[in-house]
Amino acid sequence: MKILIFGATGSAGGSVLRACLASPAVAEVRAVVRRPLSLDDPKLRVFVHGDFLDYSKIVDAFAGVDACLFCLGISATQVSGEVEYRRITHDFALAAARALRAGSPEATFHFISGQGSKVESRFMWARVKGETEKDLIAEVAAVCWRPAAIDGVPSRSEPKMFKILRPLFRLLSPFRNLYIRGEDLGRAMLLAARESMRGRILENRDIRDLADRAEGRV
Repeated sequence: MKILIFGATGSAGGSVLRACLASPAVAEVRAVVRRPLSLDDPKLRVFVHGDFLDYSKIVDAFAGVDACLFCLGISATQVSGEVEYRRITHDFALAAARALRAGSPEATFHFISGQGSKVESRFMWARVKGETEKDLIAEVAAVCWRPAAIDGVPSRSEPKMFKILRPLFRLLSPFRNLYIRGEDLGRAMLLAARESMRGRILENRDIRDLADRAEGRV
C-alpha cells in the first residue's frame, strides 16, 4: 500500500507514522507537514507545505495512494476560539479529503476524531468534531476514529498537560474503552485501509479490537 499521512509531527500522528513505516504491507508513506521531519526512512517521502486549505502545489502527494490517514489536530485549549478550531479541525480535513478524491478516487480517508464527539454536544470541540465526521462521511465515506487516551510518542506541539498525564494514561490500559497505544492505533488504521473500510465510526473498543486482529492477538 501507499499511505498519505497528515499530522506526522504530532503525538498520535507520529505513532501512526511509525506503525506505517514498520509494516511490510506499506511500500511508501507520504507525509504532508509544515516543517521537515527528523525521522528518515527509505519508505518515507515528505511534502513540506504551508496551506492546508489549498493543495494545488502538492497534487503529487495525493496521486496513486491507497489511503489517507488524517491525524492532524489541535486541542481546543490551544486556539483562540471556535472559528480557529473549526478551521483546523473541519476545514483542513475536508480540503484534504477533496484533494484525495481528485488525486486517488478509490482511496479511503481516515479521520482521527475523539471520544465523545457528537453533533449536538454542548462542548464546542465535540460538536465541531461531530460535524466534521458527518461531513466527511457524506463527502468521501470516511472512516472516523474516536480514540480515548492515546499513549503516543512525545510531541513538541502537544499541550503541557498531556505530557504530564501521559504516564498516568497507562493505568487505564486494562480498560478497552479508555486507552489505546499510539502504534496500536496505527496498526488498526492500516488494517482498516487494507480492508477498504468505509463510512464507519469506530470507538476506542473497536480500535483495540482491530489492533488485536492486526497483530494476531485474537
